[in-house]
Amino acid sequence: MRLPIVLILCLSVCFYSSEIKAQNLKMTYKTDTYWQQQANYTMAIDMDVESYQFSGTQNIKYTNNSPDVLDKVFYHLYFNAFQPNSEMDARVQSIKSPDRRFMTNVGTEQHPIYGSRIARLKADEIGYIKIQSLTQNGEPLSYELSGTVVEVKLNQPIQPGETVNFDMVFNGQVPVQIRRSGRNNKEGVALSMAQWYPKLAEYDDEGWHAYEYIAREFHGVWGNYDVKITIDKDYTIAGTGYLQNPDEIGHGYSSKTVIHEEEKQTWHFFAPNVHDFTWAADPEYIHDKLQVPDGPMLHFFYKETMAQEQLDNWKYLQPYASQLMVYFSDLVGKYPYEQYSIIQGGDGGMEYGMCTLVLGEGTFDGLFKGTISHEMAHAWFQFLLANNEAKHEWMDEGFATYIEYKAMNDMFEKDMPNPWIRAYMSYKSLALSGEEQPMTTFADKYDHNSIYSKAAYYKGCVFLVQLGYIIGEENLDKALKRYFNEWAFKHPKPIDFIRVAEKVSGLELDWYLIDFAQTTNTIDYAVKKPRGKTVTLERIGLMPMPIDLTVTYTDDTTEDFYIPLRDMRGEKTSSATLLPDWAWSYPVYSFEASKKVKSVVIDPKGFMADIEPDNNSTGVKK
Repeated sequence: MRLPIVLILCLSVCFYSSEIKAQNLKMTYKTDTYWQQQANYTMAIDMDVESYQFSGTQNIKYTNNSPDVLDKVFYHLYFNAFQPNSEMDARVQSIKSPDRRFMTNVGTEQHPIYGSRIARLKADEIGYIKIQSLTQNGEPLSYELSGTVVEVKLNQPIQPGETVNFDMVFNGQVPVQIRRSGRNNKEGVALSMAQWYPKLAEYDDEGWHAYEYIAREFHGVWGNYDVKITIDKDYTIAGTGYLQNPDEIGHGYSSKTVIHEEEKQTWHFFAPNVHDFTWAADPEYIHDKLQVPDGPMLHFFYKETMAQEQLDNWKYLQPYASQLMVYFSDLVGKYPYEQYSIIQGGDGGMEYGMCTLVLGEGTFDGLFKGTISHEMAHAWFQFLLANNEAKHEWMDEGFATYIEYKAMNDMFEKDMPNPWIRAYMSYKSLALSGEEQPMTTFADKYDHNSIYSKAAYYKGCVFLVQLGYIIGEENLDKALKRYFNEWAFKHPKPIDFIRVAEKVSGLELDWYLIDFAQTTNTIDYAVKKPRGKTVTLERIGLMPMPIDLTVTYTDDTTEDFYIPLRDMRGEKTSSATLLPDWAWSYPVYSFEASKKVKSVVIDPKGFMADIEPDNNSTGVKK
């Protein structure tokens, strides 16, 4: 059963109350077969923009919707990763191909020696979050810090269905920007505040997910965030949620002229039904707004100190961002919030709740087509369909890449027969490299950053495109919509998506999930030399697939054929001539065509991720 968010008390005096209630956001706490925890945050911090230090208070109303009694909880203190000798620092120094953003040249230009930037941070440059006090229902708790994770022993276990209050006083220091979060990044943005607060770890049917922050991404508890940020009056804040006091703040949020007499002002945000809260702040932000037709208000924040060409790019991209929001809503499901912010403030591009942080300089193609399009896609794949990015990173990265490439092809009229060809080429290079690791690899444990990227972004994208080849593109479109309708505001796993695709298509697909997503088995089919009317195909790679093929006869007429895979227990809708199933355990398959065969081509459209396409066609002379 899905329950609507009850916001009456909180929102009765809020500026956006009517808009938020109208969204019909749905929070699924518990059904007979599914449950998820709930963590509602109320936080207030005071930021010192000179020292980059802040003090804060936090209340979490935590509801245990699990069937389990919990005798402990865990918090993430992500900023602690940005300290010398942290696990993040150790991994930077041991991984075979460290991310360049973590590295600095400690040698000379002629003889470069690259070392960890984290290892060289000084005391006033590191990041940290320190807990000053922590209570459960008013009673002090004992806890143990280990790196970026705090284990908290509870005085009273939390019973199934029980809600408790955790109250914390904490302080922190914003690190020099190295990865995602930090101050004074290379484009001069003052504060990029991602993963900045003590965040309760997720507990689900697999237990606790109290991961150390090494490099990759996140998994969070769904909830409502009520956040107050006190900061120097010259700073404009952008980020997650709805500003509750725009007429007091100004800074482009209100049409009224606001005069700030105090040196600091307090910004009040509310974000319903999200699993993170992120913000950025700078005294030189330009703040533009654009209303998406039948959609959210888009906010754009970028520094006025950029070159004119870059400022022009930020103006030029705004209607395209609106068009993209409509496109994704039509393709997957309607974006359910009333705002989305595109913010100059990252170290590349990173998705967050109701916003993204991106680098703002560079060309229009790099900024919009290469970054913003992907990060906006993540508003669906991860921030509404919130898979665990540490374990199933390919679900959000690959699916976001899929709809990003599709959108860019359609919006900019490229008319490419295979808009995802870059993903196919990258995956094939990985499969042939001898270094591929399965997509079940924990995100931080890939041997190389490049292997992670090719697996998560590109093989993950190919997974979806190739699924369309298997079940039909129309069924894939239907599966994406049904996946959104059934799993938005939840934590889906790979099996949840594949079960949706099975229900839509009527086909068995567990074989596909196992072979392509859980192993490094590869696809390689070959055509043997035709003999008269006889066509013979060979499966060389271990992974089986259904086969589309085109036969050209000696009279130059053609005929399309379709060979279902027996494990599918059915076939996709096709206008091609249907042939008997091919069981994967038989390496060779033959059939008789109606006329003498000139040539044969397997998968003429190129949607099967065959690692050796050169043997997919053959022929004989007349």
